[in-house]
Amino acid sequence: MSERHPIVAITGSSGAGTTSVTRTFENIFRRECLKAAIVEGDSFHRYDRAEMRLRQAEAEKGGNKHFSHFGPSNNLFPELEALFRAYAETGRGRSRKYLHDPVEAAPYRQEPGTFTPWEDMGEGTDLLFYEGLHGAVVTEEVNIARYPDLLIGVVPVINLEWIQKLWRDKHVRGYSAEAVTDTILRRMPDYVHYICPQFAHTHVNFQRVPMVDTSNPFIARDIPAASESMVVIRFANPKGIDFPYLLSMINDSFMSRANTVVVPGGKMEIAMQLIFTPFVWRLMERRKRALGNA
Repeated sequence: MSERHPIVAITGSSGAGTTSVTRTFENIFRRECLKAAIVEGDSFHRYDRAEMRLRQAEAEKGGNKHFSHFGPSNNLFPELEALFRAYAETGRGRSRKYLHDPVEAAPYRQEPGTFTPWEDMGEGTDLLFYEGLHGAVVTEEVNIARYPDLLIGVVPVINLEWIQKLWRDKHVRGYSAEAVTDTILRRMPDYVHYICPQFAHTHVNFQRVPMVDTSNPFIARDIPAASESMVVIRFANPKGIDFPYLLSMINDSFMSRANTVVVPGGKMEIAMQLIFTPFVWRLMERRKRALGNA
């Protein structure tokens, strides 16, 4: 953690819905006139799209049926930890971009599925903002979870997570249901060992729970709507959270435990605004004091 150079990180698996949380923070940063150094977790994958396919094919020929983007062998965990450490200490670091599609790739005149060159980043920014798979990873070699000042987990119930991934990969990326199912199965060991444990380190977790039948996610035609869901919000340390205020501002919300608020799915964004805006205020006030005392 760093007073002068704070880090906010959102962690969640593919299809979890971290992008919607990112949009909320972008709105907060814009409203508060803050400049954030944005880092996407995909940029710390080890292989680009073409090489990943080759490596996967080789792994399968060798009998490895669980070669995935979720584990340490296919990610640059030491480099990600080095970025967090460097930014916390100096407000700078090195990163790159992963170009997902032709629209992202066009300005760089590169192929989709490739990385831009590594470059220095962060100078003149107020904070670092990370969104990706591994913002809270802890292994024998790295402890990335110790660096973020605000660490948020986004983890829908598993069937909903699979429905969201199936829908996105089929309708946006053009994959077949069979290909997506194969990906889910291949990733499962790494999901259990490297994704799930992260949510024990987060400061706040958001878990969307559908109020409709999702018992067979592989035949679902649509993603359950926000209005068909509830969102469970768990605070690791509820001290300082104004629960009566949250409950008064969000209709039909309630507390299920002493550190947990449940809100209607359609109110998730307003809940995030109410929760995270004061967090950001405190980070910026702490930063201002630290820089003033330098």
